[in-house]
Amino acid sequence: MGGAGADASRAKWDEIYRKMSDGSSEPACILAENAHLLPTSGTALDLACGLGGNALFLAQRGFKTVAWDISEVAVGRLRALAECLGLAIEAEVRDVESTEFPREFFDVVVVSRFLARNLVGPIANSLKRGGLLFYQTYVRDKVSPAGPSNPAYLLAENELLSLFRGLRVVVYREEGRLGDLSLGHRDEAFLVGEKT
Repeated sequence: MGGAGADASRAKWDEIYRKMSDGSSEPACILAENAHLLPTSGTALDLACGLGGNALFLAQRGFKTVAWDISEVAVGRLRALAECLGLAIEAEVRDVESTEFPREFFDVVVVSRFLARNLVGPIANSLKRGGLLFYQTYVRDKVSPAGPSNPAYLLAENELLSLFRGLRVVVYREEGRLGDLSLGHRDEAFLVGEKT
């Protein structure tokens, strides 16, 4: 992103995170519901971490945890909470769309409710062999107004599978509009993929 676009994005997200309560630091469903798939240790990245629910979850399980977000407010709040809980989280303010990812470095990468298609390659390349990607974000065919309305930030049908086709699919969930729309996880696609 860079430049004026990054500054505008930072200001927008800083304002959003100023208004959020501390109880907003929950891990993503894809991570919480599939935590049994995590390795016993390693290095993890919470990408576009927000208030760091995924980072906190991983650090509590002994992972050396890195968290990146464009919002200084979010990163500051995450650092304060991690310190209060006695967790070592390397939280950094970064414009993730213009940052350089280390290659074959992370055992786990978690991305929740963030979509930048240009980062698919760098995310996949940052995983070690056997590393796991936990990814969930909004789909275009959602049944509620949750999440963004701009289709550029929404997944097309089965797009998440297509974007990360180089990974072995371990878990995938995308329910669309089948059956009883009042039940299930309707607005997002969920993926756990392994780098082989």
